Amino acid sequence: MSLRFEDGHSETTHLGWKTDEHLTIGTERSVMESKRELARRLAVVEDFADPSPVLEQYVTPADVAAHLVHFADLQGDVAGRTVVDLGTGTGTFSLAAALRGATPVVGLDLDPDALVQARTNERRIGAPTAVEWVRGDATRSPLCVTDVTVIMNPPFGAQHGSEHVDRQFLETTADIAAVSYSIHNAGSKAFVESFVADHDGTVTHAFEVSFDVPRRFPFHEESTTELAVEAYRIEWG
Repeated sequence: MSLRFEDGHSETTHLGWKTDEHLTIGTERSVMESKRELARRLAVVEDFADPSPVLEQYVTPADVAAHLVHFADLQGDVAGRTVVDLGTGTGTFSLAAALRGATPVVGLDLDPDALVQARTNERRIGAPTAVEWVRGDATRSPLCVTDVTVIMNPPFGAQHGSEHVDRQFLETTADIAAVSYSIHNAGSKAFVESFVADHDGTVTHAFEVSFDVPRRFPFHEESTTELAVEAYRIEWG
């Protein structure tokens, strides 16, 4: 896994954002150990028993989730905040937020089997905050909440039957969130910036992430594929 933090308020540019150097090399040792411990705890999260290609189901790697939630916590967006994980799957982001002191935490997913596994993963991890697992469609969210932190890895909308679903997840996020962290397919910069601007939001940080995804669907030709994605921190108006 590789990950580069980027920020719109410093000196070195990359892909339209600017690198915030202290995020990559200046974090104190005790905080870094906390991030490593979070990744270690998340490593027990189990995969989908029967992943759906239409729902684009794969588990966010523990180290990627730990990086993102750790960074969100440093921004004051996790501990003591309501965190909603749209399309939680087997619960990685929800459980990471619970381990870092978010309260309450809501994990929303359309797939009942995924939520069964998420509950099992919650018992395995033993987070201090109980997660409320909710079955529902994130594109038509049943949640009556506002001013929350959304952390999500939505479908990219890359498969037949799921076109533009990433936009629908963002529309829900814009309705309920004060701030969000979301993962998108590589090359999403123009789309995300345009969508956020149209909804009176601001992209404050961007991340490049790559990680290996084992072969899981018939259309995957290689045993392992390196997946390049982008993550964004967005403040909503």
